[in-house]
Amino acid sequence: MTTPSKTSLATESNLERDVAKLLVDSLRLEMQPEHIDPSAALFGDGLGLDSIDMLEIALVVSKRYGVELRSENRAAFGSLRALAAHIAGNRTK
Repeated sequence: MTTPSKTSLATESNLERDVAKLLVDSLRLEMQPEHIDPSAALFGDGLGLDSIDMLEIALVVSKRYGVELRSENRAAFGSLRALAAHIAGNRTK
């Protein structure tokens, strides 16, 4: 098993911060991006987002990163960390 390099960990962390800011800005959340726990659920008891928010997230992620998100990509919507990882693995921009 290989361990991620410090550079790849920093890149993932930067992407998580960027995605957190994107979520706060696009959904007009009343919190600071740095207060989003990367491993907390985005929906339900986590941030409390709903299906309309999911559509908005899919739209802004597509525009910003060139990644299509569909309802079948439920795992990608699990947390900020999962969303950032999905974007990192599929981005075109």
